Amino acid sequence: MQCIRLHNSVFKPRQSLLQTAPLQLTKSSNLMRPVNSILLTVAMQTAYRKTRKDLIVATAASSLIGCLIMGLLANLPLALAPGMGTNAYFAYTVVGFHGSGNVPYRSALTAIFIEGLIFLFISSVGLRAKLAKLVPQPVRISSSAGIGLFLAFIGLQNNQGIGLVGYSSSTLVTIGACPRSSRAMLAPVVTSANGTVSLIQNGIVSADIMCLDGRMESPTFWLGILGFVIIAYCLVKNVKGAMIYGIVIVTVISWFRNTTVTTFPYTEVGNSSYEYFKKVVDVHVIEKTAGALSFKGMSKGSFWEALVTFLYVDILDTTGTLYSMAKFAGFTDVNGDFEGQYFAFMSDAASIIVGSLLGTSPVTTFVESSTGIREGGRTGLTALIVAGYFFMAFFFTPLLASIPAWAVGPPLILVGVLMMRSVVEIKWDDMRQAIPAFVTMIMMPLTYSIAYGLIGGIGTYIILHLWDWGEAFLEKLGFVKGMKEDHLPDEETNGNGHDGKVLEAAV
Repeated sequence: MQCIRLHNSVFKPRQSLLQTAPLQLTKSSNLMRPVNSILLTVAMQTAYRKTRKDLIVATAASSLIGCLIMGLLANLPLALAPGMGTNAYFAYTVVGFHGSGNVPYRSALTAIFIEGLIFLFISSVGLRAKLAKLVPQPVRISSSAGIGLFLAFIGLQNNQGIGLVGYSSSTLVTIGACPRSSRAMLAPVVTSANGTVSLIQNGIVSADIMCLDGRMESPTFWLGILGFVIIAYCLVKNVKGAMIYGIVIVTVISWFRNTTVTTFPYTEVGNSSYEYFKKVVDVHVIEKTAGALSFKGMSKGSFWEALVTFLYVDILDTTGTLYSMAKFAGFTDVNGDFEGQYFAFMSDAASIIVGSLLGTSPVTTFVESSTGIREGGRTGLTALIVAGYFFMAFFFTPLLASIPAWAVGPPLILVGVLMMRSVVEIKWDDMRQAIPAFVTMIMMPLTYSIAYGLIGGIGTYIILHLWDWGEAFLEKLGFVKGMKEDHLPDEETNGNGHDGKVLEAAV
């Protein structure tokens, strides 16, 4: 069989297809189901269905272009797609539910476009890499584990995973996995003085699920557990393609309608989804979202607030993800650098601009790239094959849109397990490193944001080192004596024949 040599590694085409398939299937459930298009369509006021199809195609197109740029220029096994965190910020905060936010949809795209240009400039002059180097070492190391916990948390949820974790009004989260008939959706309500309960105007019905009863009785949950066991067993036995086996088996079982685990229940939504699924092939041309930029609202403060927020989230979030994926793949050296990082940063920034022109939120390297890396992907060939999958998505959207959440939850959980290995590099006996590392890891899943985790870790690191930095600064100015002199007896510092060994030992 013909082999392709890239980055001093040999990869077989057939093997690379196997490596990238679980990556694409994992992202497809988030992307083409499509969470991205659902979140963004929430912000649109008219032509719901047509706009949603536009956004599905825009998501696939922007992801395809981003993967091509990454594969050809950076030669790294990293795939790109609109980030889920910025999706939610874009839809619910900037544009708002049904356009109730402070920035119109077209103006929000303009903010992303300008932010992308700034981001591209920062990357081109090498400033982004320098900013990334300012991230403290314990935060850099722990960010990989934090992303792993984040992925596992997503995989455990009901709307994006196997459904083991559900909502609780008293403890926020609790055990879930109840059948559809026992689930309740959450919505913001207001109670009047006479006891009347009504939905708050422009209130958002949450995708979170609260179980009324029947916990651990959901058939789809147990099917997801089957997928988890299949993948876990394959990982234990080092079987190539472990992720894809679990996803495909669970997905195919879920396509049969006359079962309790079907993804097409006999409801209005289920019937509509099944009719779309039966098309198998469907081609849609973007009509409304491409080139929808508007520069009219640039004088408003809310516009620039959104732009700056997108910029700092992209700097922290995408840079942290890039370094974590590179470290997970074993590309980084002792200084945290990796081959192709300049073009990786440029690819990331250019993809943001492309995404805004097509009508979607910032495109970035997504953490599901770790599934392809786990299966052995080490070169740009992985990204190129993912781009090929996205091209296929233009035609086979009905199939990709029918991959259930409980088929994708297991690989996300197990990738989280694999990404936890970086915690052994943290010096847990040094509290100045352990505390920032822990804050970074715990905040990523609990705030549902990689950026907030990095901010928390960096902030904690700075606070814990302020005293030392201040003391060192004053010592340099000569206002205070050095710690070495203050904490040692006079005879140990006055040339008593120990040749400095006592001083070194004390320090």
